[in-house]
Amino acid sequence: MEDFLAGLYPWVKFLHVISVISWMAGLFYLPRLFVYHAERVGQGNPTDDLFQVMERRLLRAIMNPAMIASWVFGLALVLTPGIVDWTMLWPWLKAGSVLGMTAFHMWLAARRRDFAEGRNSVTGRRYRMMNEVPTLLMIVIVASVIVKF
Repeated sequence: MEDFLAGLYPWVKFLHVISVISWMAGLFYLPRLFVYHAERVGQGNPTDDLFQVMERRLLRAIMNPAMIASWVFGLALVLTPGIVDWTMLWPWLKAGSVLGMTAFHMWLAARRRDFAEGRNSVTGRRYRMMNEVPTLLMIVIVASVIVKF
């Protein structure tokens, strides 16, 4: 298994990076949709329906598969011999940040359900602030992997 993963390393890394880019695009865009949905769209009208369709499709068709693929290919990289030195700080920072990113994804999914059920209570301002979470986590992840401190 180890030789198999080592031989596929460049392809797994490629697929991991593509998956992460797709996931991050959704993590940046969905809270933006929520800002406009919360501030400018009422409930039970055609614009509300349109926003709900966009939010649902973004989450289910792009973000969920991209998150799963990011995890699968990321775990394959972790299992590849010689890639991760767990005695260093960087893999732990990255792992913690990826868990944080996953929790943020789940928070967004719950907020989408709130909109769908007509019970959103989060303000546009709060969604704007929460939109910074994936950026901060991304900085920690990229710095951890590139600098390897």
